[in-house]
Amino acid sequence: MATSHRSSIFMRHPTFCYFVLAYALTWSITVPLAAAAQNLFSRNITFDLHYLAQLGPAVAAITMTAVTEGRKGLHGLASRALRWQVGWKWLLVSIGSPIALFAVSAVVARVVDGEWIDLRDLGRVNFLPYLGPAALVLWLISNGFGEEIGWRGFALPRLQQRHSAFAATLILSAFWALWHIPAFFYIPSYQDMGATGSPGFFMGLLSGAILLTWLYNSTGGSILMVAIWHGLFNFFTASAAGTGTVAMVMSIGVMAWAATLVIVEHPTNLAGRPRQTTTAHQLEPL
Repeated sequence: MATSHRSSIFMRHPTFCYFVLAYALTWSITVPLAAAAQNLFSRNITFDLHYLAQLGPAVAAITMTAVTEGRKGLHGLASRALRWQVGWKWLLVSIGSPIALFAVSAVVARVVDGEWIDLRDLGRVNFLPYLGPAALVLWLISNGFGEEIGWRGFALPRLQQRHSAFAATLILSAFWALWHIPAFFYIPSYQDMGATGSPGFFMGLLSGAILLTWLYNSTGGSILMVAIWHGLFNFFTASAAGTGTVAMVMSIGVMAWAATLVIVEHPTNLAGRPRQTTTAHQLEPL
C-alpha cells in the first residue's frame, strides 16, 4: 500500500517531485562542501565533487521519467537530448551566440582594461588542475547536459502545460536560483558576490532562462541545443577568463537579448511550445 501511495504521488505531482529529487541529489553534495568551506565540517572532502553535483537535475529527470512514463518516456527524453536536426539557424544560435558574446566582451575588455584576455585561462576552473580545451567537455557534461536534461528537458515542458511560456520560465527560474544557494558558501566567485550581488545574480539567471526557453521551444524541444548553449556560456564565464569586464559584458548581453525576446515574442509566447511528448495525466505542474 505504501509503495502504491508513493507511486500515486509521483504520477500526480511529477514536477514537484522532480524538484525535490533534484535538490536532494545536488544538495547532498553541495551542502557538505559549503559546510566544509565554512569550517563547519571536520571531515576531509574534495571540492571537485562540485561537478558531480551538477548532474543532480539530469539524474532526477531520468528517474522521474522512468517512474512516470517508463521505457517510452525514456526513449523520448533521449531523443530530445540528441536532437540536432533543428536547422542551421538554430545551430548557429546555440553554438555561435555564446562565442560571439565572448568575442565582443574580449574586445571591450581590451579597450577598458588595456590588454587582451589570455585564452589559456579558459582551461582554468575551480577545484581542478589545468584542463586546457578539455574544460569545454567538463562544462558540456556538467552544466550542459547535467542541468538541461532536468530544467528544460523535464520541468519546463510540464510547467508549460498549465502556464504560459513566460510564467513557466519565472517559476522554473525561482527553483533554479534556489538550487544554487549552497554555491554561495564555497565557490569563490559566488562568495565574492555576497548577499548584495544576489539580485543581479537572479536577474542574470532569469535572463538566461528566458533565452533558453525561447531556444528550447523554437527547436521543437531540443535538449541538445540548450545544453550546448549552457555549456559554452559557462566555458567562457565560469573560467578564469570570465571575470571582470568579460563577465559584465556577457551578462549585459544576455539581459539585453532576453529583454528583446520578451518584447518581440510577447511574454506569453517565447516562440510557442514544442510538440508534446508526454500524456496529459502525467503533466500536472506542481
